[in-house]
Amino acid sequence: MKAIIMAAGYAVRLYPLTENQPKPLLPINGKPIIEYIIEKIDVFSEIDEIYVVTNNKFYPHFLNWVAQFQSNKKIEILNDGTLSAEDRLGAIGDIDFTIRSKKINDDLLIIAGDNLFDFSLNDVKEFFNNKDLVICAFDVGDNELSKKYGILSVNGDGKVYSFVEKPSNPPSTLAALGIYLFKKDKLNLIEKYLSEGNNKDAPGFFIQWVYKVEDVYAYVFNGNWYDIGDMISYKKADEFFRN
Repeated sequence: MKAIIMAAGYAVRLYPLTENQPKPLLPINGKPIIEYIIEKIDVFSEIDEIYVVTNNKFYPHFLNWVAQFQSNKKIEILNDGTLSAEDRLGAIGDIDFTIRSKKINDDLLIIAGDNLFDFSLNDVKEFFNNKDLVICAFDVGDNELSKKYGILSVNGDGKVYSFVEKPSNPPSTLAALGIYLFKKDKLNLIEKYLSEGNNKDAPGFFIQWVYKVEDVYAYVFNGNWYDIGDMISYKKADEFFRN
């Protein structure tokens, strides 16, 4: 099994903090966000390599970080070659870039590099055993807040029957977390999705497409989750982890 940490964004909403520093390397209680994520990934003993995909601007920052970071798993930093928010590949584009450049033919965990949470991934690991496609979800509990996320609806077995990216009228408050699990024989769906000319940006657009052609299941977490998208959420997450 392999893991991809998505870290190729430019985080312009967090300027000036992220003008010369990538968001996943911002400190939360004195520790970079990405290190919290790697600690969570460690429950997957099957994962033998983590790919951190970033852009040309922040590639040196991640090389400097990984040279000093001790991990149980091999970590490789990948440069997608982009220089600004205007020419970025988009999240789906970066996933495709990583799969193709590293010739990945294993089960795959994909996780956004700005995700902070206090729950274990151990339960979703078990949930994934007999399923091909799993997304992780969290009930944000607020209709207005739901408009910022990919929102899903599930049946009693956890199967996704509706998914809308940033809806103006959310059908639920169940938001996609930015954590996705693929069995290896389903990785080709990403290439198929892109070949049809679909949106390369938010992973939610892929989920919105794929649940109509394949069974997708959602694992719903309880606990605390922070999507570090702006200064307010960054400060809230820092305060939470300090306490």
